[in-house]
Amino acid sequence: METPLVALCPDDPAYRLVTFTHHDGDCDGVLALLHTVTDKDRHAGDLTPHLMKRRDDGGWSITYRLREDHRASYQLYPFHGEAPGTTRPDWLRVLDQARPDPYDTEPRLPARDGRHPASVLSLPAAPTQPYVARREGVPRGRTLAHTVAGRRVDVHLPAGHRADCGPYPVAVLLDGEMWGEVLSVGDTLDNLTADRAIPPTVTLLVHTMGPERPDDLSCNPAFIDLLADRLLPWAATEFGASGDPAATVIAGQSAGGLTAAYAAYRRPERFGNALSQSGSFWWPDETEFDAGSEWLTRRLAAEERRQARFWIEVGLQEWMLLAQNRHLRDVLTARGYDLAYREFNGGHDYACWRGGLADGLAHLLGSSEGMVSG
Repeated sequence: METPLVALCPDDPAYRLVTFTHHDGDCDGVLALLHTVTDKDRHAGDLTPHLMKRRDDGGWSITYRLREDHRASYQLYPFHGEAPGTTRPDWLRVLDQARPDPYDTEPRLPARDGRHPASVLSLPAAPTQPYVARREGVPRGRTLAHTVAGRRVDVHLPAGHRADCGPYPVAVLLDGEMWGEVLSVGDTLDNLTADRAIPPTVTLLVHTMGPERPDDLSCNPAFIDLLADRLLPWAATEFGASGDPAATVIAGQSAGGLTAAYAAYRRPERFGNALSQSGSFWWPDETEFDAGSEWLTRRLAAEERRQARFWIEVGLQEWMLLAQNRHLRDVLTARGYDLAYREFNGGHDYACWRGGLADGLAHLLGSSEGMVSG
């Protein structure tokens, strides 16, 4: 039987009743991990709302009432004995062992660090993601591994690339090891190029998920200067990447989203376009930094307007980020920045981000006009 089961909500047609099932009765319980939705209750210290109920046939099920545009990755965690706790060690064990729905219908979301892939729920009104899946007949680019200034950088070159045919627009993707090695973003880039949604683009996948991540992705001027003064000139020499800030995008998610916006603030003469998804604009906590929280937003409000464009998106389920992203939206709008802003009905989730990344690149490198929504 294909799952999840989706039915119209009888009291509101804008919602769906979504039922997840587990058919193996040889366990003491099953926890449903609906990305960010379950996490919110875990942070609150109570996973009870996400424990499946035993059915008469010995299987398990749980039903959620979700708006018709919801998208989320999800997994199931059968357990023996007591239900898992909510401490960080308990939760990490759950994440290490949770598995996809064996009866799902959509392509799964790959994972890294030895974890299992996730199933993906996309309700009927969720934003389309036309560029994500690999297509037959699309000219393929190639991805090369390099080390620049001691940093691992994978370079995706568009089909037919020749360095002497540049300059090419350039996109810098933070957390490049996730986008390249796990999520195969080269397929997305090839699809975008084939559809002429973006021009042929040199894409630099910068690895930032190692031990240096907390320092690199926290409004660190040295890291941004390294990208601006070492990485981009190298890409120009080796691959014909453009030196025009208007043809340069830096993109990131979570702390990477904060860093992308910070790059446009600190070095707008190199990074003329910032693509931020679920940016951690709360940074830093007041207890960690004398200047208080939302440091970057306050700097953008107080200082001279930069020559930079922004694509900012955030999930409606992201209770820890939504207000701060809306605050940044209001500040950028008030200061007259070229801003595209949107809110998607999902969470802190690559199942949402992979579609948003494609849309953001098309907007910033293509010919779309600005928008503000949400």
